[in-house]
Amino acid sequence: MDEEKRITLRLPADLHEWLVAQAKSARRSLNSEIVYRLEAERDAAVADAESP
Repeated sequence: MDEEKRITLRLPADLHEWLVAQAKSARRSLNSEIVYRLEAERDAAVADAESP
């Protein structure tokens, strides 16, 4: 990540709790968990777009 942008994000409480649990399980910060999941989804979307 060359440049970082700060955002404010509103999440439903249950989604926040789930993300916190997932981050703890993976030994990541909440921010790192969100970035990890967004990057994985982006990579999957790019792979889908590139497949015939």
